[in-house]
Amino acid sequence: MISAKLPKIFYGGDYNPEQWPEAVWAEDVKLMREAGVNLVSVGIFSWARLQPNERTYDWGWFDRVLDLLAANGILACVATATASPPAWMSTKYPDVLAVDAEGKPYYPGARQHYSPCSPTYRRLAAALVTRMAKRYAKHPALAAWHINNEYGCHMSECHGEASTRAWRGWLKNRYGTLEALNAAWGTAFWSQHYYSWEEILTPRRAPYHPNPTQQVDFKRFMSDAFLELCTMERDILRAATPEVPITTNFMGFFKPLDHWRWAREIDFTAWDSYPDPATGHAAEAAAACGHDLTRSLKKERPFVLMEQVTSQVNWRPTNLLKRPGVMRLWSLQAVARGADGVMFFQWRASQGGAEKFHGAMVPHGGTAESRVWREVKALGADLARLEPVVGSRIQARVAITVDWNAWWGVELDSRPGRINYAATVAEFHRYFFERNIAVDFVHPGADLGDYDLVVAPALYLLAKNDAVNLEKFVARGGVLFTTYFSGVADENDRIVLGGYPGYLRRVLGLWVEEWSPMMEGETNRVRFAKTTAKDGVKGPTRVATCSHWCEVVHLEGARALATFAEDFFAGGPALTANAFGQGAAYYLATKLDAPELARVLDGVCARAKVGPVMASVPKDVEVSLRERDGARFLFLMNHGAKAARVRLAGVGAGAGAKFAGVDLLTGERVGRAVTVAALGVRVIEVGT
Repeated sequence: MISAKLPKIFYGGDYNPEQWPEAVWAEDVKLMREAGVNLVSVGIFSWARLQPNERTYDWGWFDRVLDLLAANGILACVATATASPPAWMSTKYPDVLAVDAEGKPYYPGARQHYSPCSPTYRRLAAALVTRMAKRYAKHPALAAWHINNEYGCHMSECHGEASTRAWRGWLKNRYGTLEALNAAWGTAFWSQHYYSWEEILTPRRAPYHPNPTQQVDFKRFMSDAFLELCTMERDILRAATPEVPITTNFMGFFKPLDHWRWAREIDFTAWDSYPDPATGHAAEAAAACGHDLTRSLKKERPFVLMEQVTSQVNWRPTNLLKRPGVMRLWSLQAVARGADGVMFFQWRASQGGAEKFHGAMVPHGGTAESRVWREVKALGADLARLEPVVGSRIQARVAITVDWNAWWGVELDSRPGRINYAATVAEFHRYFFERNIAVDFVHPGADLGDYDLVVAPALYLLAKNDAVNLEKFVARGGVLFTTYFSGVADENDRIVLGGYPGYLRRVLGLWVEEWSPMMEGETNRVRFAKTTAKDGVKGPTRVATCSHWCEVVHLEGARALATFAEDFFAGGPALTANAFGQGAAYYLATKLDAPELARVLDGVCARAKVGPVMASVPKDVEVSLRERDGARFLFLMNHGAKAARVRLAGVGAGAGAKFAGVDLLTGERVGRAVTVAALGVRVIEVGT
């Protein structure tokens, strides 16, 4: 569990009482109790109210809020309020304002206008958090701490004076000497050699492509600069309340922050999920991908869905609402994929401000005739019934690598062609999502002992140690699948000489001579040879269309399972397999359409002996299995418009495994098969 103080599934939302007269607060807690709310995040954007000026703090109203919550049995995830500094701060201390790459400052009027490197901001933030931690350390409502909010969401880079000084210090710490920096950055190119640390600037507006290693390092630096703020607050909170868990909210596949580094510094992970209902079934696939990432960042503890919306957001050109039943379904999907908390932004819809049209648990029209409110209450009751699930985990045998360094590197300018890293990762995740095969995300340098199959897409920038880790995984019997433009450069974005794909050349059994990205709409064809189960991609001779990228591949022990059929690539390998040690490594030198990629991955999964939780599941039914100390909880979620009949027989859980038990949501005992209503959910405690 996340908190011993609340051994249940967290349920609630961002509570912003400062937006309302105190007379409304009593109604708030009454409605919270009616809805089954047990936890609210409070204080996230309260800095201006908590501190009217540098010398004055106003804690009285916040005391009354927390006292009211505690008196009504509702706990608080207390936020440190540092996400949006008050206007008086930048008026008195302009150095707190962030500066963009053109030297223009950001001003107050929205949020997140502060520079993470400003000593003034850090001093004032530390003072606020220190007072808050001391004042509320023993408060009965305190169940968790919420640091800041969505770090880097709107302002992820600062080029001001303080940031420039901090950047130079970060570089000194990383490289030690200017000689080492010049070597890593390749400054012999374009006369960029540095003779003094003071000559080095952040990558600002330039006439042409800036130094790519400088750009990657700056992204690392900014991620670390925001992380320093987070750990500064964490250390203050932990000193005052060592037993209270601490988090901050991530945003799934958010490019500016290296979440692997961040997750090590907090007690549990949380994220904000806002899939677009307009994208149809892609929305639940996108949400599942974000849930799996957030869970994987800290596998030893469940995560929390910190924000979602009850109905519709306010920032898209067209803000479609969640149709009846979708909010419940998507909320329980988070629990199915490892969450022990379901929260919303926000509790009560704002009357004013930039997000007044953002949906909430309590809508503008009140609760009497509100569909949203009825669904909010029903979800609270459902989550209370799922208390036995708390603390259980998902056991995956498949992993997909995600590396922020590779992401930063592959999407810079001056690359051979455009590769959308997050979309590429999501494409592979969707294959496993649609087949109900449990997936973790991993860093390529992580311990891979729990996995039989590792998929490593677009791993352009790859440190030697991480490549060795993947090679050892295959040698021990694992199956590796990677794609074009991987292993090309090292961690400093310098080409690994001797033939692409660099440090992966040996395990893949091939080298790449050259590549040719394709124009939009341009295609080639791939001819698959007749293969057997031994190859891992069993099937007859066939021809498929490919796009986006072609490579000239030379085999060094690998076998071609498919070859290009057209242009000067004709006859050259497009898909290869290489036996290495006790395992096998596959390489895809082009982009296949989804059905053909699925056929390839079907064979790779067969070679790795990984499969779905259950067999013969109807198309729109998502299946997930959480486990703890011998207890198993089977989630069946029907994303379709019609009821589905599901046979309760397992594959991934063991041949012939059965999933008979009791549906925790209804109390019904189920046996060989069960019907799942349209947009419905079944949660079966197996074996009871």
